[in-house]
Amino acid sequence: MTSTIEKLCIEKNMRMTDQRRVIAKVLSDAEDHPDVEEVYRRSTEIDNQISIATVYRTVRLFEEANILERHDFRDGRSRYELVTESHHDHMIDIESGEVIEFFDEEIEQLQKAIAKKLGYELVDHRMELYGVKKKN
Repeated sequence: MTSTIEKLCIEKNMRMTDQRRVIAKVLSDAEDHPDVEEVYRRSTEIDNQISIATVYRTVRLFEEANILERHDFRDGRSRYELVTESHHDHMIDIESGEVIEFFDEEIEQLQKAIAKKLGYELVDHRMELYGVKKKN
């Protein structure tokens, strides 16, 4: 079965090797925001011939093709997710590293209003909130 990322690569006329297909599948199946080392670990479970250098090159290629988006969540690692049409923001638990995706229409409207007030039309933004779980 062709993964989401592989389909996007084919649409962009990118050459797909077997190793790129594995990496594309790992990234397409990810329900988290893995870093390159985690993508490498998951990929080598499928094909133990994949090198870390191949994963780095492939992830960079996917990012340059606007298929993957890179995030730096202040943990010293670049983490990746599929570029999607639907916008979302991130809440990062600084103790566990968990990344929670969310969308809030009120926040979106407030950001547009702030941009307008400052004389701008908002064309894009990223919001990352950092926190710790409240202790009861």
